[in-house]
Order: sequence, then C-alpha cells, then structure tokens
Amino acid sequence: MLTTRFVNGSPNWLDVGTADIEGAIAFYGGLFGWQFRSAGPDAGGYGFFQVDGKTVAGAMQVTAEQGPPSWNVYFRTTDAEATAKAVEHAKGTVLMPPVDVMGEGHVAMFADQAGVTFGAWQPGRTEGLGLAGDPGSLCWVELCTLDIAAAAAFYNSVFGWNTSAAEFPGGTYTCVNPAGTEEEGMFGGLVPLADDPVEARTGAYWLPYIEVPDTDAVVAKAQELGGTVRMPATDMEGVGRIAKLADPYGARLAVIKSAARQN
Repeated sequence: MLTTRFVNGSPNWLDVGTADIEGAIAFYGGLFGWQFRSAGPDAGGYGFFQVDGKTVAGAMQVTAEQGPPSWNVYFRTTDAEATAKAVEHAKGTVLMPPVDVMGEGHVAMFADQAGVTFGAWQPGRTEGLGLAGDPGSLCWVELCTLDIAAAAAFYNSVFGWNTSAAEFPGGTYTCVNPAGTEEEGMFGGLVPLADDPVEARTGAYWLPYIEVPDTDAVVAKAQELGGTVRMPATDMEGVGRIAKLADPYGARLAVIKSAARQN
C-alpha cells in the first residue's frame, strides 16, 4: 500500500482540475474533511487540500478548452527530462515538458501509448504528498485500460514497473510495484475496461483511491453534496469495501475502507 516513503516510479502527487474551484473545495471539504490552502498569488490559483496541515492533493480550476474535470496522478522521478525522453521512446506523448515549480520540484505531463494522461514529479523542496495510505488520503491508483499487456510494457519502459498477478473471486488482478520492491511496494493495478461494467463505456484513465473510515457513509455524503455514485459500496474479499464516485463536476475517483491486513 502507498506511503510517503516514495520511491522512483511510485505515485507521489495527486491533483484535481475542476470547472468550479469553490464548488470543489466545498464538496471535498464536506466529503473528506479536507481544508484548502492557496499556493499563493504566483501559483495561478493552484492550491492544496490538507488534513491536519498535511497535503493530500492539489486543486486548480480548468477551462473547457483545457479538458474535462479530472483527477491527475503523478509518479516520482529523479530526472523529469529523462522521463520525458523515455515516454517518447515508448511511443507516448509529452503534453507538457518538464518545468520548474518555484523551486519545489519539476512537473511534466504525458500521455501513454493509449492516450491516458499522467504526470511526473521530480522532487525539489517538496518530496510529494504529506500524507498517503491513511484515512482521507491517496492509498491506491488503478489504470483502466483496453490493453493490459501494452500498458504494462509502456510503464515498465518509462518507470521500470514490475507487475504480478493476484487471484481474486471472479478473476485475476494485475498489481504494480516499483522496480526493486516486493509486495510491500505495491501501489496500484491495471484493469481491463472491457471486463468492468462500470468502466466499459468510458475511455481509459487513471483512477485514484482515497482511504476512508466508512465507505457507506462517504457514498451517502457524496450524494448529499451533489456527487454521483458510479459503483455502489461493494465488498471485495481480502481487499476492502469499495465505491466509485464522481464529484459534481465529473471528476472520477474511488474510495475504499481497506480490509485489515492478516499477519
């Protein structure tokens, strides 16, 4: 599961682009108890969602021309320029070349070989998120894709990811972990769009999971706040209780109360 002991290739940043920043602040504040702090007058309206003063995500307002509201996942790199070259070599696209963010780090945006957007964060003064794996924070990411083998090959080429198969009732789940790590380093998975009735009609994308203390309570709160339930709270044996949501502006995310780990 994800922690703030970030290693190369693991998710170390998360943010949402929204059509209504004030509305998003109200929604996520009500849903998770997140508080919003502006990054300052030079940040173009960018700011941080926080829990007890620790950053759990970023947020910014986007226009229709910039794309639909969505959550964006960023992966750690020590060399954003080299990552950009690796993306191009693997037949992905550099959407935004690496840029310095006021000394906090370097950020870049890419699309994989199937057109799925993702980012890279090269730490400067900011290593990444201040909280991960705990209630109210990012704990898992999932790539919904048309071609698992092609996606695995792409991200292995760019980040050196390893994949492994985990058997679950009803099928096999493809888990992902950074190079040089074992099971404790797993941070996400790859799932086929065609096999998921919730995602089958959507395009491929990265889906972030937020750890919560009570999945059903969060689902009810999301509806109360104007969000949409894309998949109702569902138990996954050995995994936890999961639900898929969309905020009032269409940005998709998932929540999970993780099952207790067996010693």
